[in-house]
Amino acid sequence: MDIHTTGSERIAFSDSETMFAGFTTQDFIELAYCAGDFMLAIDESNIIRDVAINGKDYQLANQWIGKKWAETVTVESVAKIEQMLAEGENRNTAWRQVNHRSDGDDIPIQYRAIKPKNGSWTIAVGRDLRAISMLQQKLLKTQQSMERDYLNLRQTETRYRLLFDNISYPVMIVDAANLQLQQANRSLHGLMKAVPGSLDGTKLTQLVHADSRDRLLAHIGAASVSNSFEPVEVRLARQDVSVRLAMSAFRQSGKQFWLINLDDGEHNIPSNPSDRYILDAVEKMPDAFVLTNDNQEIVVANRAFAELVQAGSLEQLIGVSLNRFIGRPNIDLNLLRKQLKDYQNVRNFSSVVNDLGGSEEPVEISAIMIERDEPLFGYSVRTIGRRERDLPNANTELRSVDQLTELVGRKTLKEIVRESTDLIERMCIEAALIHTSDNRASAAEILGLSRQSLYSKLHRHGLGNLPEKD
Repeated sequence: MDIHTTGSERIAFSDSETMFAGFTTQDFIELAYCAGDFMLAIDESNIIRDVAINGKDYQLANQWIGKKWAETVTVESVAKIEQMLAEGENRNTAWRQVNHRSDGDDIPIQYRAIKPKNGSWTIAVGRDLRAISMLQQKLLKTQQSMERDYLNLRQTETRYRLLFDNISYPVMIVDAANLQLQQANRSLHGLMKAVPGSLDGTKLTQLVHADSRDRLLAHIGAASVSNSFEPVEVRLARQDVSVRLAMSAFRQSGKQFWLINLDDGEHNIPSNPSDRYILDAVEKMPDAFVLTNDNQEIVVANRAFAELVQAGSLEQLIGVSLNRFIGRPNIDLNLLRKQLKDYQNVRNFSSVVNDLGGSEEPVEISAIMIERDEPLFGYSVRTIGRRERDLPNANTELRSVDQLTELVGRKTLKEIVRESTDLIERMCIEAALIHTSDNRASAAEILGLSRQSLYSKLHRHGLGNLPEKD
């Protein structure tokens, strides 16, 4: 990080000789203290002969005395030191950031070197950038966290829109304050014989025949003061069609809305509010859900499960054996079924999902068994791979023996050993990068690796996009 300072950016005293006439050497030193935290006195051989510290790092800086200035910094900073020494007499020099070597973290300091025209000594004034560097790291981590949250929000919104448009029965969302349609699905547009999207902004009362409007408004009034009410039958406008209209209220951003289902007799819709809530929750939940029969053939699946296994549609999955997707065929599901028959439910069962493209995704499965004439099995599948890709946490602990033994039966011993070795290596590298604030030179040193070897391992573990400090 170089900050250039040119003569055109300065406004000097009009009579500097008079202004500084009474200043002593100590006064000029005080001015220098105001400009920086470190001051180095460097002789003609570029050796540090004395230091002045405006802080608590005197013991550290005292180790630099008697060494060449370039020998106290990291490799990538040597060229900057040589350039500053060469430009010492130039008043239009730049502030340049260099990294001093230290037993712990490298110390980032921004220097400007000043050499008098008639003198042999160079004075380097430095500003400590450690606090700024820590803030930059926190800002970077916060930004990455916000980007992940934004991506999750976009994915959730996409799932919601897909589910809303693909519901087979007519449904709409209405603003309770003015009864304007905010959103209507394809089925409702088809029922009203309208172009998709053309109903948005239309008054709810305009969708029903004039004879049914008073009944509709009375039903809305009753629904506003009671949570228990039956659907109302109304006749649609410009059509000789009667439908049953069921409403449920919800709030968003401080405003009340109505979720309205229309039963035209051709589609199966939930018969009571609690059933509708459960169906909507299953359809919109971000975790995958699938229901199978006793032969492990898929009966029902939500959109999240179809996305997880890379299926083009939900219909493509109906009747397919769940063994095709969960763990190793006839092993994981048989274990789950045995536990379900003994305990009726299972929590956090570790496995993998094999999608239609041949990829694997680590998951946790919670399952229940529903006792009926023919038993049904419900599986909630949650991906856990993203947890391992999140930013490293300083309190991350090594995988326990119990956790490793859970892999037995799903992977071979050779694969478990290789995975454990890779995991330990990755965690050690992440810990070293955290300890050194992502300074790769220092991380390689504390790990006992060359920088080239560290870069190779960073690339292999997918950590190659970590920023290198200047």
